Amino acid sequence: MTAPPAPTAPPVQPAPPAPPPVRARIRVRTPARTAGCTITADGSYAARLARPAGAPDSWYPERWTLGSAEPFTVPLPGNQPEEPSTEVLPMADGRVLVHRVVGERHIFTLLYPTGPGTGEVPLGAVECGELTLLPPAPGGTRAYALAPGARSSDVWLVAGGAFGPEHLAAVPGRCSGGVWLDGTDRLLALDRELEGRTKTVAVDLERDGEVSPLLQIAEDSDDRLLLADAGSGLLLIRSDAPGDDRLGWGVLGGTRPVRFPESLRLPDLTVTPFAIQPGQVLTPEACGVALRIDGPVGGGGGSWLGLWRPAARQVQQLAAPSGWLTGSGWWTRDGELCLPYATGAAPCGVARVTGPTAPAAEARPEDAPHEAIGDASRDAAGDLPHPSQPPPPDPPAPAATRPVPLQQAPLGGRAAGS
Repeated sequence: MTAPPAPTAPPVQPAPPAPPPVRARIRVRTPARTAGCTITADGSYAARLARPAGAPDSWYPERWTLGSAEPFTVPLPGNQPEEPSTEVLPMADGRVLVHRVVGERHIFTLLYPTGPGTGEVPLGAVECGELTLLPPAPGGTRAYALAPGARSSDVWLVAGGAFGPEHLAAVPGRCSGGVWLDGTDRLLALDRELEGRTKTVAVDLERDGEVSPLLQIAEDSDDRLLLADAGSGLLLIRSDAPGDDRLGWGVLGGTRPVRFPESLRLPDLTVTPFAIQPGQVLTPEACGVALRIDGPVGGGGGSWLGLWRPAARQVQQLAAPSGWLTGSGWWTRDGELCLPYATGAAPCGVARVTGPTAPAAEARPEDAPHEAIGDASRDAAGDLPHPSQPPPPDPPAPAATRPVPLQQAPLGGRAAGS
């Protein structure tokens, strides 16, 4: 349902004068993003670009309040419609960061509701070519952006700093992605393309952008980190190390190889993980993982939902709720997947899906330790093995197929959590 605009936000201190634009080295245009919405790390707020019915060009930022008993939206229109390429990112205090592009100027503004209107806090600008917002930081009070280049990529603090955008790190190589590795805003994983190969590295933002290798499955493979859960250490990975592009999983700091289960290999479909169940400390195999499944391009198959966990032998496929903001959602610690949706009858709704449950034999970590749990492969016909037969082993993995344990990465001699 749509509620009246929220009460006036607490007074916001006037922002200091916007600093002059800072010049970066990139000269590539920012592509439009297609994510349904962006959700804070704690699941309290979301933000997206919306448009009223019958006005296809009148885009405006919209904040979703998800932490209340019943979700509701607050429109945050500015003085003129937004461009479809405008990025929005929710902050933990309910404000929404807006990233607008004017020529080669990337302008950042915080929006908040003021009764019938929209308040704005200008934060300054960065002058460069390509620049995109990184996923919401765990702390929720700061926002970061990545400016990739052919030889070097820059990490910027664009909200939450003292005097406008601040340059934090220059990472050699062209970087993409962006996954937070810990419960703070310190360790950021980036997929770095260097010398023709893509490997994930960890960037320590508290040590002047010190770079450490994080994921190298095989010497000649392209390895990308898609998701990580700080509590359990579960990693979702995409790599061509098995011979073709596959989804796999590993454990941050673990010693076992990355595994590429057949259950995640759905021919002619695109499978993208978008949320990991939190709270499963020391039991990564029990984490629920939400998957976006897309039909073949041009096939008219649309998108639907997949539920999976590392200890499972198959993906549970479900129809997505009508109006799902595709690829968006979050898990509760109790294993409930929350999916935001918007329809004509319900402009702001959250569908709740119970995640896959573990069989009794796998329910307790002591009964199924990490060293003994794996994914059973399907047989040649695609069916699960007969219950009376032992499951066949996973396909052989390339040598040294494991993520580099973070505590062994050269982060200035510090442990990951220090």
